[in-house]
Amino acid sequence: MNISFLGACGTVTGSLYLIETSSNKKILVDAGMFQGEFEDLNFEPFPFDPYEIDLILLTHAHLDHTGLIPKLVRNGFEGKILGTTPTLDLTRIILMDAAKLQSEEFESLEKRNLRKGIETREPLYTLEDAISAMSYFTPIRAYDEEIEIFDDLKVTWRDAGHILGSAFLEMNVDGRKVIFSGDLGNRNKPIVRDPESIKMKDADVIVVESTYGSRIHKSVEDSKEELLGALQDTLDKGNVIIPSFAIERAQDLLYYIREFKETGELRNDIKVFLDSPLAISATNIFRAHKEVFDDDARQLLKEKKDIFSFPNLFFTRSREASVQINNITKGAIIIAGSGMCTGGRIKHHLKHNLWRDECAVIFVGYQANGTLGRSLVDGAKEVEIYGETIKVNSRIFTINGLSAHADQQEILDWMDSLERDSQVFVTHGENTERDTLAVKLQELGFKTVRKPALKENFFLKEA
Repeated sequence: MNISFLGACGTVTGSLYLIETSSNKKILVDAGMFQGEFEDLNFEPFPFDPYEIDLILLTHAHLDHTGLIPKLVRNGFEGKILGTTPTLDLTRIILMDAAKLQSEEFESLEKRNLRKGIETREPLYTLEDAISAMSYFTPIRAYDEEIEIFDDLKVTWRDAGHILGSAFLEMNVDGRKVIFSGDLGNRNKPIVRDPESIKMKDADVIVVESTYGSRIHKSVEDSKEELLGALQDTLDKGNVIIPSFAIERAQDLLYYIREFKETGELRNDIKVFLDSPLAISATNIFRAHKEVFDDDARQLLKEKKDIFSFPNLFFTRSREASVQINNITKGAIIIAGSGMCTGGRIKHHLKHNLWRDECAVIFVGYQANGTLGRSLVDGAKEVEIYGETIKVNSRIFTINGLSAHADQQEILDWMDSLERDSQVFVTHGENTERDTLAVKLQELGFKTVRKPALKENFFLKEA
């Protein structure tokens, strides 16, 4: 058995792992897109022949775990793509949105570059490629059921509590027990259940994420109070802009704002705009998969409550409706993507509000190096948006406790049940996060803890 680490090494994006078995089966775990400073890696050729890949196993739907699937199909992949039903439903809309955005960006850049005599790089893939990829989607039946895929490969998906349908994988490969954490969830979040505990306690190998490997989140309740305070301090005089990932974070925000309005902590006349066609579609998919909600959300449904709805909530799908929001100068909460401010409608809202000291921008998710969101979180005094320099006069809030990712202690708690002879590979984190988590895992008693480099591979003998 051979494992190659082809993404998410020293970064939280681009998750891509290649497993090669003794019977020459080739399996990918995730196929994610690089974002931020590593974006150019998406355009490099794959270090394998996509036609030779037998199978893709998905942990969850986020773009940094699924975004290169259409490129694989475009380059010859014809195998099955397995994941939970919610994961595949969400992946469909994510890939179509990614293809659409790439096409729009290409057309916009090409017009400008033609005038400069510069050649424009082709998109990674087209809408047709994204649609073709969906023909290979194969949903698993349920969490916690072992599936024998090949003679030398058995896989169980267990609830990772990260987003709707997310999973960590417990695998039997060539007689070796292997776990891929995917992205682990932050405990006590709304809607989705907390992460399951590991059942394969005698795992030989575990690949674990480290997004927040050096940090401890504030509690969810404290973070909700911080969010409410930022909203209350701003809305009487200005707008609140919230860059948000379309899946999970946007739905969490709707859930919290509904609570604030129901308790009277936020006035009902406050307007809330979910200005993201992708987030709107994702919210509808959430509504269709109540079977994976947590107990609190299911209880609200029994009480006939719509957990994603409240007075003065507006879903703005059209570009025209989005533009109209710019006429509002105060009393509006604007939730839009992309979550790291790398594209999408959020950039227009930042352009219209960042320079106003009566407004606020609230970050509720991870911001990768090299992104506009990271620049704002790091205290930039001015930023460039669509070729225009914008002063940063609005207040900037960062609320990491609302993250969908486990913090350091939650990762360590999740790992604690494993036998200490397990070989641990720490991935999906910036190097400072990986370094800190690796030390903590060694202190916990794990004897072999590695931080693989990009394209590094490891041969593991059969058990």
